[in-house]
Amino acid sequence: MPQMKKNLPKLPTVCLLSLFAASTALAANWPAWRGPLGIGVSDEKSLPVKWSATENVKWRVALPERGNSTPIVWNDRVFLTQPVGKERTLMCFSRSDGKRLWQQGVTTKLDDDPTHGTNPYCSGSPVTDGERVVVFFGSDGLHCYDFAGRKLWSRDVGVQRHIWGYGSSPVILGDLCFLNFGPGARSFLIAVDKRTGKTVWQHDEETGYGKPPPADVRGGKGGGNATYVGSWTTPVIMKVEGRDQLLMNWPRRLAAYDPKTGKELWMCAGLNPLVYSSPIYSGDTVVAMGGFNGMSLAVRAGGNGDITVARRLWHHPRTKQRIGSGVIHNGHIYIHNDPGVAECFDLKTGNLVWEERLRGDAKIVQNWSSVMLAGGNCYTITQGGDCFVFKASPKFELLAVNSLGERSNSSIVPSNGELFIRTHAALWCIGAKK
Repeated sequence: MPQMKKNLPKLPTVCLLSLFAASTALAANWPAWRGPLGIGVSDEKSLPVKWSATENVKWRVALPERGNSTPIVWNDRVFLTQPVGKERTLMCFSRSDGKRLWQQGVTTKLDDDPTHGTNPYCSGSPVTDGERVVVFFGSDGLHCYDFAGRKLWSRDVGVQRHIWGYGSSPVILGDLCFLNFGPGARSFLIAVDKRTGKTVWQHDEETGYGKPPPADVRGGKGGGNATYVGSWTTPVIMKVEGRDQLLMNWPRRLAAYDPKTGKELWMCAGLNPLVYSSPIYSGDTVVAMGGFNGMSLAVRAGGNGDITVARRLWHHPRTKQRIGSGVIHNGHIYIHNDPGVAECFDLKTGNLVWEERLRGDAKIVQNWSSVMLAGGNCYTITQGGDCFVFKASPKFELLAVNSLGERSNSSIVPSNGELFIRTHAALWCIGAKK
């Protein structure tokens, strides 16, 4: 604070106000899955560390059906995608008391819409720019609403079919909205005008769904189930060599695109055929992680074409299954894996620093939650409803185990000193009651 006061006279007032507004927005609003930067990092400093089903609960609102999506928050509104029978809906809640303000959506057009039993429909999160909210309902389209619940546009992007359904979320940058349409035989990355929904560009990706894996997938052996292929990744925007680039995890590779044109700029090989998580980055280093029998890699972003040999920093040929995404803090990677094991890796070398199995009151320890980082702490919630808070530190330190007693496949959202948690039964706001 003294340093800020010392520099005040040297900066124009409008500049200071802009910096303050940007910092406040980053801390208060969580406009997309994994936050304003898409990498699970918040500037919040005073979030709750301890709570329970009765302690530090500001409000709890029951939900009509199971759901895996993560809520987003903008000022006094909380938005959540939710299946209700044959309806695919977007719900808007008041953050002050949890009152549902409106609910809009569409009726599914498919009698046979395949998904996995653990992946209910509407599993992608909404995204907002503060004026409009965009949602993806798989085969039931891409839709945009204003903050009053009025539909602004709808896009039929075709049929999405995979034995495990969909889960990616839309992303907004400037005037464009990006979407990973897949997984399945039709897999593509698309950019639409956020004001109209019209296509600006589309990149079609051949993932190999339904085809035998190539012989070099693992250990020089082919074979395997041809449908166990696909990407559920939500794209991430990263500043690389002074310009925005769109990062995308595909089966077997990480790729970067020009957000304005869709041109592929570079790629790095080393992922396995199933990819659930999104890329994470720190400085000029990108980390990409695969899913079942997963691989992971780190690469120095930039360059042109295939940069696997020239810029890949390290590669793990076999890891634990990863559904949720990790975070990076002070040169270390933190991830909470599907089997319920949290791990810390050195970002530079890829070496394992520590691993710990996280256990709470629930019998179910599996974890699909992505790690959220705030104030030097990592937050996750397991399928059994145990919320863990542990230090983002090369020495493992568990700060709290907070059990809600409700199943969950969502991730924890920070906003203005409060936490928002979606379970299969309810939407929770954790924070001191006023």
